[in-house]
Amino acid sequence: MEQALNHEILARQAAATPRGLAVLGDFYAARASGAEIWDVEGRRFIDFGGGYAVMNVGHGHPRVLAAVREQLERFTHTSFQAVPYESYVSLAEKLNQLTPGTHAKKTALFSTGAEAVENAIKIARAHTGRSGVIAFGGGFHGRSLLALALTGKVAGYKAGFGPFPPEVFHLPFPAEGADLADTRRALERLFLCDIEASRVAAMIFEPVQGEGGFNVIQPEAVAWMREVCDEHGIVLIADEIQTGFGRTGRLFAMERYLEHSGTVADLVLLAKSLAAGLPLSAVTGRAGIMDAPARGGLGGTYAGNPLAVAAAHAVIDIMQEEELPARGAALGQRLRALLQGERHGLPQIADVRGPGAMVAVEFRHPDSGAADAGFARRVQEEALKRGLLLLGCGMEANVIRFLFPLTIPDLVFEEALVILQDSLRIA
Repeated sequence: MEQALNHEILARQAAATPRGLAVLGDFYAARASGAEIWDVEGRRFIDFGGGYAVMNVGHGHPRVLAAVREQLERFTHTSFQAVPYESYVSLAEKLNQLTPGTHAKKTALFSTGAEAVENAIKIARAHTGRSGVIAFGGGFHGRSLLALALTGKVAGYKAGFGPFPPEVFHLPFPAEGADLADTRRALERLFLCDIEASRVAAMIFEPVQGEGGFNVIQPEAVAWMREVCDEHGIVLIADEIQTGFGRTGRLFAMERYLEHSGTVADLVLLAKSLAAGLPLSAVTGRAGIMDAPARGGLGGTYAGNPLAVAAAHAVIDIMQEEELPARGAALGQRLRALLQGERHGLPQIADVRGPGAMVAVEFRHPDSGAADAGFARRVQEEALKRGLLLLGCGMEANVIRFLFPLTIPDLVFEEALVILQDSLRIA
């Protein structure tokens, strides 16, 4: 059968799918390997988007493929709640051991990041008997209605979909460089004006905001949040859906805060790179909190699918044996060095930030300081012409983030940096 061309598929897409499905490129993937994607017309692209932070071990890692093939020969689905399987249990055991903290933990598996978020709130509400939830401006927690309520960004996500579930409140995000006192005062005002602390079930945050622009939370803020939650009996939830599995230079971003102040979250949320592109998510947390929902209160038809679980086991082995968090940190440092070097000739570069391989560059007009979304978009367009896929983010769409596979070969990485440098200078 003759392969359809990109423009032909594009026309079919417009007729067959709704406009709400925004698509970055005008090309269609035919195959992928490592950090490279080829479209249906044979064009090659270096993938610095990673399927939105999903492909930390790269496309088609041989060990992931082998694990999935082996499971495929056994069975593809039973639903764990109907007929369980040992691989689910052993993955839960691994996540209980690997996530920060030595306290007793338990893990429940789901399919998507939004499912992990919503189930974490369910668990927190069951544990506390309360309903309120505190989140942060700029945060992103998913596209289902409760997850959207928690998300602190209207444009592109919340617009047109309200009303949202009640008793969700947002504080200013205490990123590195911001004044923590502003967030403290906002919480004090929240408890005075909107909801008493005794009705708050959970506080949820991203250690590094993904869609919000790769804003890194300051260590002092995490320690303060832990104190607040301990004082008022609130469940502290760390959303590591984008930061997890090696992206920040550690297996989990929360390891940094454990080292800084001994702070751990009560619940940790995982998804994206957990299963190398297969749909799988997890809530891992304190055993006493995880046991709060009644029997049958957690689950899902596809939750903890055996193919995705097999992939996750392989991902954990790859992360450890190939030392990918450390490799990601080294690659991220090379990328940051290039971007910092370009600041001398490109005054539009306002900031370069992010830990490990979770790097972002922010653009602002040199004279006014206003967000320069146009420049960010032109950099993306120029890079795409040259075969480099980049993703944007940020509250004002003026940030480009870099989510390359941590397995990317050095030669391919250097090729991408040359394209990036050219695109920055041409845009």
